[in-house]
Amino acid sequence: MIKRVFSGIQPTGTLHIGNYFGAVRNWATMQHDVESIICIVDYHAITIDIDPKTLREASLSMALDLLASGIDPEKTILFLQSDVPEHTELAWILGCVTSFGDLSRMTQFKDKSSKESFISSGLFTYPVLQAADILLYLADGVPVGEDQVQHLELSRRVARRFNSRFGQLFPEPEPVVGNKGGRIMSLSDPTGKMSKSSGESHYVGVMEAETSIRKKVRSAVTDMGLESGETMSPGVANLFEILELCVEATEDTAIAEALRADFEAGTLMYSTLKDAVFEQLMGILGPIQQKRAMLEASGDVTDILRLGADKAQAIAKETMAQVRSLVGLGSSVV
Repeated sequence: MIKRVFSGIQPTGTLHIGNYFGAVRNWATMQHDVESIICIVDYHAITIDIDPKTLREASLSMALDLLASGIDPEKTILFLQSDVPEHTELAWILGCVTSFGDLSRMTQFKDKSSKESFISSGLFTYPVLQAADILLYLADGVPVGEDQVQHLELSRRVARRFNSRFGQLFPEPEPVVGNKGGRIMSLSDPTGKMSKSSGESHYVGVMEAETSIRKKVRSAVTDMGLESGETMSPGVANLFEILELCVEATEDTAIAEALRADFEAGTLMYSTLKDAVFEQLMGILGPIQQKRAMLEASGDVTDILRLGADKAQAIAKETMAQVRSLVGLGSSVV
């Protein structure tokens, strides 16, 4: 049974509806049932060239987005990775039990390094830091998407090697899967996953202006031709996916069911589907945007992050005391 989950999120991207439905909303639900830790991973963000002021602002902005989206600091430990230096200490130790071969096989490194003229060694070793992020809190569960399974498996292998060499300490974290919204596709190209890196027209930001969201939804690609065996084009299927994720929160599924019936009958007008998606989407995003504005005006976010870091570090210090003792580091014996 999963008792403690750890989730990390980069601060350098716009939170879009794929992130919200695929991860953040699930985190907000999960925090009521298990001990939850969410880390804004700003150490990971510096594997690419980023302005220091921009990074700090992006980290605070992501914290606001998460809090507005339902993360409760009374139920979830929310903090910045760099406020708990034990992350990097453990990363060095775990790096010494991680093989070069394991890191060289990571597909995300191959993909990202092929796009950079300067390839940071941090880009190569950051899966070790990711493993340290999880293992530092002895988390036994990690909510993951399909693209993160390989990294979680590395964390499990690293935990296994450490335990075998130094003594049993780390649980091998289990993937927490099944997030229905994890595969929201681009509105401009529904054959690809929604992503900020693909361009402005490919994603809908959680904090995006209503007029912009309306324009993007109304411009969403629908008919692209059907592949063999398909009964619904990827674009239409994607709009239904978004619509059904929206109505899932209210359990008022009548509009989605009626539009699906129209599609089956061959009478569905795509403009009607798009209008319904927009209206339901704003029913979700409108309150989030209002809450974020209130949180930002209050100025409480830095205090929330500081308190979260204190709670996180209390766990981290205890773990590192055991790690240092097992490995034989330091002048004192625990």
